[in-house]
Amino acid sequence: MSDTSAAAPVSFSEFPAVTTAEWQARLTRDLKGQDPATLRWPLPDGFALEPFYHREALATLPHEPQPLGHPLTPWLNVPTLHVPADTDGHPQIAQAAEALLKGADGIHFELATTGSFDVAYLAATLPLASTFVAYTVTEGPDKLLTSLITNAPGTALRGFLRFCPSGEPEGAEGSLYQSTLRRCVVLTRAMPDFRALAINGAYFGNRGSTPTQQVAFSLNTAAALLSELPNAEVSLEEVARTMHVHLAILPIYFQQIAKLRAFRRLWATLLHAFGLPTEVARELRLHAVTSTWTLTTLDPHTNLLRHTTEAMSAVLGGADSLSVAPFDALFAEPNDFSARLARNLSIMLREESHLGQVQDPAAGSYYIETFTDQLAREAWTTFQRLEAAGGLPKVRGQMLEEIRETANATFRRIASGQQVVVGTNKFQNRDEHFSFHPKKLLRSATFDTTRAAYPTEVLRLATAMHFERRERKSKRAAVVLLGANTNQIILDNFLRTLNQEEQPEIAASHPAGTLSLLFSSPEEATLMYATPEQFRKFARFIFQIPNDKQHFIPPVLLTSDLATMQEAVRVFGFQEMKVQGYSTEEVLARLQGR
Repeated sequence: MSDTSAAAPVSFSEFPAVTTAEWQARLTRDLKGQDPATLRWPLPDGFALEPFYHREALATLPHEPQPLGHPLTPWLNVPTLHVPADTDGHPQIAQAAEALLKGADGIHFELATTGSFDVAYLAATLPLASTFVAYTVTEGPDKLLTSLITNAPGTALRGFLRFCPSGEPEGAEGSLYQSTLRRCVVLTRAMPDFRALAINGAYFGNRGSTPTQQVAFSLNTAAALLSELPNAEVSLEEVARTMHVHLAILPIYFQQIAKLRAFRRLWATLLHAFGLPTEVARELRLHAVTSTWTLTTLDPHTNLLRHTTEAMSAVLGGADSLSVAPFDALFAEPNDFSARLARNLSIMLREESHLGQVQDPAAGSYYIETFTDQLAREAWTTFQRLEAAGGLPKVRGQMLEEIRETANATFRRIASGQQVVVGTNKFQNRDEHFSFHPKKLLRSATFDTTRAAYPTEVLRLATAMHFERRERKSKRAAVVLLGANTNQIILDNFLRTLNQEEQPEIAASHPAGTLSLLFSSPEEATLMYATPEQFRKFARFIFQIPNDKQHFIPPVLLTSDLATMQEAVRVFGFQEMKVQGYSTEEVLARLQGR
């Protein structure tokens, strides 16, 4: 029960009240006989949004909506800094100190390796007792905490720790690293402002899950930890109190506000099911991150606009901390310019828009309250379905398959133009000059190929690279991995460039589950497909990687001399994809706007 007095209702007596029936009559009149149901917005989550909501919508909710509790301080602006493998982190620690002087409220270090990170230098440079410092590690989270405690004796740390073991599927740490996670809980037992157990829901969101799936699967992950970690040394309540949740925020404004609010509601329901007191649920901390799923390399300044709406959704939805990624993170080395823009976005929302001065601005909205309730119901149903099937880790494969199906549906909507990605599949800059080198980017093993726009944008990048090679008369050849099942996306994009009377068809479509490839020689380009196993063997052959090296991950771009490439393509059995009536060169030229 809140200890603040209820606000007086706002009345606009000079305006006549309009009933739902009157709104519906006006809607019908304006539509000139068209069925208002056609204005419903069907969501991938499985339910639809109505064209308008009115007062009666709140009466259908199970209880009267209550605003979120007002935080003691506004959300924390926490930039993320990546510390490369086997480095001491001194440059990133210096950047952190500068960022804190220029408006950041905390820092999140993502450590590729833990052992080489200079914790002593960190403790000497940053006041850890008063600074929110977070860490993502792939190994030894308990060792990092021990080093922090040793180098900052008597300091109650502030921040969080996220453990993402390398090579393990998301959520596996609960079952494979129980003793390590329990030790993290014990080490931070006297640090109420440091959360050592992370629920990484951003993993699901950044691979194309719906809001319902991201919320539900995050709850499944939390339920597994709550079930497996408590023992004689660590209590259930301790585990719950040291948890925090990461969620990826997409640029779908009201949907994402509702997602955060729904998660808080369901977190309370989950902890109640475990018999924990209500005040433990109130201590939940949500860390929001701008999504990698919606980032683009084409017309990249549009990422700034995406991040703006993502950040607003996060803070209006009640996030406790926020990391805004640089707009050029996909293709550029870390730089002061994009880092400053990312940091200042959160500062502007607080200092100029004053979003931190209003308690739960979305509270009471007919639309958002109804949306929140629908999303919470759907997510809880999904959560219960997976728990009934055995919960994590048993249902992990099923969860990832459901996300894959959702992501593929998104790829198809983007390819057909049903879902707009500004600057990529609509409103493109055909004369765009890349600020990066497509060949180097596609060759990079760190290039993110999991994004929604990837199948569409890689066509532009690979095509630009092919035409550049042909103009330079390069004698080398290349194979570019376009992704799984991308041939249909190529066809869909190509059809949009043709007149209606032209109806090319794929003469022999590739089997499901295969990879789409672009073979680029000095004279021509050919669209092909191969099985994942064929491509892995092909890549090992081109790079001369021994078969006994287990963890080889092929890059997107493979290059070699023409004769070697042609022979390898033949030996490994790649099949050509044919578009009836058009050569690959003509298809790619149209896609490039030539």
